[in-house]
Amino acid sequence: MTAHHGLRAIPTEDRAWLMAGLADALQGGAPVVPVAPGSDADAIAALQQQELPGGTAVVVRTSGSSGTPKSVALSAAALRASAEATAERFGGHGQWLITLPPHLISGLQMLVRSELAGTQPVFFDGHFDAATFFERAELLEAPRRYVSLVPVQLARLLDVAEQDREAAELLRRFDAVLVGGQAVSLQLRSRAHALGVSLKRSYGMTETSGGCVYDGVEIGDTRVRIRGGEVQIAGSSLALGYVNDPELTARNFITEVGRDGVPTRWYRTGDAGELLGGMLTVTGRLDRVIISGGINVSLDEVERVVREQAGWESAVALSTPHPEWGERVALVRETAQTGAGGSALADPPQPVGLAHAAHPDVAAEPTEPSGFEGVREALRAALGPAAVPEWVTEIDALPRLAGGKPDHRAIREWLDRLRASFTEVRRREEQS
Repeated sequence: MTAHHGLRAIPTEDRAWLMAGLADALQGGAPVVPVAPGSDADAIAALQQQELPGGTAVVVRTSGSSGTPKSVALSAAALRASAEATAERFGGHGQWLITLPPHLISGLQMLVRSELAGTQPVFFDGHFDAATFFERAELLEAPRRYVSLVPVQLARLLDVAEQDREAAELLRRFDAVLVGGQAVSLQLRSRAHALGVSLKRSYGMTETSGGCVYDGVEIGDTRVRIRGGEVQIAGSSLALGYVNDPELTARNFITEVGRDGVPTRWYRTGDAGELLGGMLTVTGRLDRVIISGGINVSLDEVERVVREQAGWESAVALSTPHPEWGERVALVRETAQTGAGGSALADPPQPVGLAHAAHPDVAAEPTEPSGFEGVREALRAALGPAAVPEWVTEIDALPRLAGGKPDHRAIREWLDRLRASFTEVRRREEQS
């Protein structure tokens, strides 16, 4: 599974080969692309035929939560810089429990850190669940122990640890529980703090070799600035660019010459944020802003407020068309207990409850999910009337990407189908 430039496509199930290939790539050997189970073989073969940026060690195919997936080229120097910066911030290298998919940067970076530490990582088998996590955690032997999670995984672990002293003690044994991929709610942070868990919030992406800002502060030689409301990042951990997409590379990676005459390469994250007292606060995606009645509403800010409400910790905010206001907020709430590692559902999930405020496409009288009025009032108080949801629906399980993030594209497609079905019901009732 190699191409003319030697790009090795390594199945993530073959852990020995993956670790050996990654170690070789970090030492200047052939570049590798970790391949998840069920990946498109034709797409991987086509990737192997593409010309790679000079110095590529690893190619990571992004999850593409709301757009077209990309192939990011990372150098050995960038991966090493990121891993060493993490070790420096945490007080030393250690042993990692691998709970995230190795074909994504969040999981892959744990393997890089393990390689540099000279420790054997402990892998998580199968879909994530709390019971298996605590079983695997007991296998860690090194003095320093680390794990990286997404918020939905942390929530599942805290649910158990709050009721089980032994589970809580296992969580406290980790020198750092790194949580990223999404914003970590104040409620979740408070629960972790109450148990004495060493929680570290991570911000970063594939293009920065993973987390580059911990608890709002840059690690290593990372630099952060805000330009036009956008978070931009510089430092040794930046990617080389995108494979076979020079236009996107030029648009997202820009070089500017400072007053000292030294050029600096910056990555444009597309995230909105602000620096207060030298600490970074990310407020959401710039492309996740709707205009409702002439007022800008950040869907990420809506999610932040909603997820602080009991029972709404996994809610997702999307836009929905409105004949008078142009766009209004719609919420999708998950009711079942799910773990990270799920994917977009093959069959559309079924709604188990609906609530709306005079939504034009809903014909039947809906039922109101528990606590919805409280959610509306919290949003009205925090963000104003334009942020109050126009429509909410509940489903058993949200479509999720491999790393645990909600799959906004799949959720949007499902929501559009649901709205279309209501429109059809309404049309039939009017004709009858």
